[in-house]
Amino acid sequence: MTGDALSQDPAELQGRIDSSKAHPARVYDVFLGGKDHYPADRDAAAAALAANPRGYLDVRHNRDFLRRAVTTLVEQDDIRQFLDIGTGLPTAENVHQIAQRITPDSRVVYVDNDPVVLAHARALLTSGPEGRTDYIDADLRDPARILEQAAKTLDFDQPVALCLVAILHFVADEEAYPLVRELLDALPVGSRLVLSHLTEDLNPEKIRAVQRTYTERGFTFVLRSRAEVERFFTENSLEIADPGIVPAHRWRPDHAAPIPERPDESYLAGLDDIEKVRYHDINDVTDADINVYAGTAAKG
Repeated sequence: MTGDALSQDPAELQGRIDSSKAHPARVYDVFLGGKDHYPADRDAAAAALAANPRGYLDVRHNRDFLRRAVTTLVEQDDIRQFLDIGTGLPTAENVHQIAQRITPDSRVVYVDNDPVVLAHARALLTSGPEGRTDYIDADLRDPARILEQAAKTLDFDQPVALCLVAILHFVADEEAYPLVRELLDALPVGSRLVLSHLTEDLNPEKIRAVQRTYTERGFTFVLRSRAEVERFFTENSLEIADPGIVPAHRWRPDHAAPIPERPDESYLAGLDDIEKVRYHDINDVTDADINVYAGTAAKG
């Protein structure tokens, strides 16, 4: 692990944390069964789950799409560098673990702006000896800083996979499209875009109910249509890979999503709904459960 961000004083990081307000990375952590969040994040996740009781499938299948996409890019497209923006809290498995297991010299740069993420990145996002892993403390809305810092670890003369996974629905239209364009413009031919995004196309009533729980807490939360998601690819002249922009669970499914070990039923009975999520098997997904479009594309 390298990077100036990881040398920051832990006390300074602690002072930046506002535990009274939910943060997307920490709400995501709740749904993934993590422990690194606060009551406000848990309340936001619980409200979203109440609005859509199978909404955890969006989160978990989004994560599984990332696993499959990274695996595909490394194994089939010889991609060795990843820029993952909106990383979220470290969980199983992170991009560098997936990539470096296949190709140990892979390089990965993570970007997030939550000090809780930074504190855990220091401990958990540790590269293997042959590769490199870095973390940038920055906001997606500052692409110039991201690119400047990422260039210390990544070689921008070689292809880079830009991962924007479940992050752009937190950015309004007037910012989102120019930000993606600026990031892609800096990457060489042969680079890839890995993108997933919430939509109201598929199951509108459920996801609009979830949207309300987030906007009530002050989040920007933009549900984009398939055409609006495709625009991130088409206006940058990217070649979309098969099977196109599809619901996340339908992007090259390999039916290899990890199955959590299920505890004793008496133990489960004592948990609330949000705590039970981590033990659910996501392989029982149906089209009526998913509200996430996903896809990858190449820069020609």
